[in-house]
Amino acid sequence: MSEELAPETPETAEAEPIKQRKNGLYPGISDELAENMKSGWADTELHGLEPIAQASYTAARRAALSARFPGERLVVPAGNLKTRSNDTEYAFRASTEYAYLTGDLTQDGVLVLEPTGSGHEATLYLLPRSNRENGEFWLDGQGELWVGRRNSLTEAEQLLGIPAKDVRELPAALAEATGPVRNVRGHDAGIEAALTDKVTAERDEELRVFLSEARLVKDAFEIAELQRACDATARGFEDVVKVLDKAEATSERYIEGTFFLRARVDGNDIGYGSICAAGPHATTLHWVRNDGAVRAGELLLLDAGVETTELYTADVTRTLPINGTFSPLQRKIYDAVYEAQEAGIAAVKPGAAFRDFHDAAQRVLAQKLVEWGLLGDLSVEKVLELGLQRRWTLHGTGHMLGMDVHDCAVARTESYVDGTLEPGVCLTVEPGLYFQADDLTVPEEYRGIGVRIEDDILVTEDGNRNLSAALPRRAEEVEAWMAGLKG
Repeated sequence: MSEELAPETPETAEAEPIKQRKNGLYPGISDELAENMKSGWADTELHGLEPIAQASYTAARRAALSARFPGERLVVPAGNLKTRSNDTEYAFRASTEYAYLTGDLTQDGVLVLEPTGSGHEATLYLLPRSNRENGEFWLDGQGELWVGRRNSLTEAEQLLGIPAKDVRELPAALAEATGPVRNVRGHDAGIEAALTDKVTAERDEELRVFLSEARLVKDAFEIAELQRACDATARGFEDVVKVLDKAEATSERYIEGTFFLRARVDGNDIGYGSICAAGPHATTLHWVRNDGAVRAGELLLLDAGVETTELYTADVTRTLPINGTFSPLQRKIYDAVYEAQEAGIAAVKPGAAFRDFHDAAQRVLAQKLVEWGLLGDLSVEKVLELGLQRRWTLHGTGHMLGMDVHDCAVARTESYVDGTLEPGVCLTVEPGLYFQADDLTVPEEYRGIGVRIEDDILVTEDGNRNLSAALPRRAEEVEAWMAGLKG
């Protein structure tokens, strides 16, 4: 990548200095060059922009937030770039709360809801276009000649349907704020510092919890995005199967890269670190090192999801026979997990307790473990009472899904795991069995086998819909699908 200039900074219109990298190759900036760079540029302002597709939905979400906290000033930051090393940064991802309420995905933005007599007035504080008078656009490492054009404040207003102001005006506005204030913490240290004497941890957490619970039931826009994410993810799994028998596909990293390409082509990114676990690595729940070998005769547990350009992610797992055919023991374990998933999915319906699908899947797995003689002469009921099946099932059978792969994570227990399903809820159903390579309590042939099957299930008015149904689940269908893709 190119190295930024490191000139002597000309006088700026803002108090903040222009960010520059040390040890540049140019000795400085002549007055003539500084003057030359101010002019000769075409007007690129965009006019007559249509609102983004979710503008009406984000407005409804803000209205619900306003109704919950009348008379209080609410601050929701997008977040800032995070340093990876020295002067390189991680790719920016707007905070879920901010994106959910605005549809804006740019860094450093802050949504402020100012209380009014009838509710709240929303203002978006954003970075405006780079300043050409002071040279920011070409001297600053985050100027537009370095990282690309930003929307003007007027353009942002047209797209998002929210009045916009320069984010550099926000500190003064917050300093003058009176009355109750709440802030979503963890995204912008500068905002938190500015509000230190105006907020409390308890009040801020109540805001965060509300925004988490608001996402428990998805609106029509969100459901469409989740379907898009699942469809793109299915294409990514197909891409992986197509390379499984190629000579270069001998490492988990190659599998990871293959899926990542699809995520970038059909979406924004991967929604979480892809788990490309071959052989005994499939028994490690979150194997994201992806540095192992892919060998014929073993299983590949692929847990991956495409994140759409609007930041909604799929979360899908398939366990695939690398050579295209399950061995008898692999098939026995796979079929047990499939049966458990079928029981779990059947329990997903409006009015059911959230825990029902987990309990249904765990019962099937406990039955199989007892049938296989792995738990002595204990009954299934006793196994479930003592939780002994968890040595091999390990994790919960699912979680909420949305803009975060583990969506609504700070919702209250009574609203989430102790809650009741209703139409619009989207969750994963993902039972698994994992026999560790060093587990001496199971026959040797079981050791090193891990199987998980995961789908994204939407609760509907009359039951549920599998958003990831484009990918086969039955063992014989998986084998036929793989054979067809490999030609």
